[in-house]
Amino acid sequence: MILVTGANGQLGQCFQQLATDFPQMKFLFAASSDLDIGDRAAVKRFFAQHSIQCCINCAAYTAVDKAESEPVQAKRINVSGVKNLASACAALHIPLVHFSTDYVYHSHQNLPFREEDAVSPKGVYARTKLQGERAAQKAHPSGTMIIRTSWVYSIFGQNFVKTMLRLGAERPGLSVVFDQIGTPTYAPDLAEAVLGIVDRTMRGDLNQEALAGIWHYSNEGVTSWYDFAQAIFEIRQLPCKVQPIESKAYPTPAQRPPFSVLNKAKIKTQLGIAIPHWRESLVRCLNMLDR
Repeated sequence: MILVTGANGQLGQCFQQLATDFPQMKFLFAASSDLDIGDRAAVKRFFAQHSIQCCINCAAYTAVDKAESEPVQAKRINVSGVKNLASACAALHIPLVHFSTDYVYHSHQNLPFREEDAVSPKGVYARTKLQGERAAQKAHPSGTMIIRTSWVYSIFGQNFVKTMLRLGAERPGLSVVFDQIGTPTYAPDLAEAVLGIVDRTMRGDLNQEALAGIWHYSNEGVTSWYDFAQAIFEIRQLPCKVQPIESKAYPTPAQRPPFSVLNKAKIKTQLGIAIPHWRESLVRCLNMLDR
């Protein structure tokens, strides 16, 4: 049984949608109402009640700006919750797949970040995500696979693509920052890659210990939020004009990394994962939204 926590979140819903493509695997989807990962006793009980072979943790506090005024809540989910899951997995000697963020990198480097590069998180969200990584690795060092990803979007939940489509249909023009550089990640691409890895692990084709540690996954290519918005309107043929602005013209409670492009060489070479270009995946997402 593959446990997917945070099942009603954006990424969790993508796993639910893809489950039928992996009929050889049995899934247990747990929303926050089914399992509060911040409650250690509840996590222990849940794992005792179900025959779990692997846990994919999609539960996270992801409200980046709100976290600045809710540090206790962010830490409860992003740190304590992750530690609780890692401890439960360690007790059963089963793998944990946990998702982290490009926000752990906040420097003015201009080369794509590798997994071993120095981290420098700024803000509550970024710091709690890094603390969660470390708590999981300490609790379950041989069985925790941490995947840092960036700019996640899909047909589910609230995300940049859906916001741009809504505003682009309502307004003649928008201002979008051009000095934050990274790569969008289409959540179904990430979920499919992870399910492929888990399937190979369950079949014994991949060693659980070999998956332990930090990995990067985002779509291929590099862009800015401004160019990403331009691409959305161009593909959708929306007449909304996009004006590039600097981040200082659009202040937010939490600072965003100026450059957070992820180097994916490790996951591609060691695990043979093929990654689509961000624009190709954006077209697929927009086609899904049109249906």
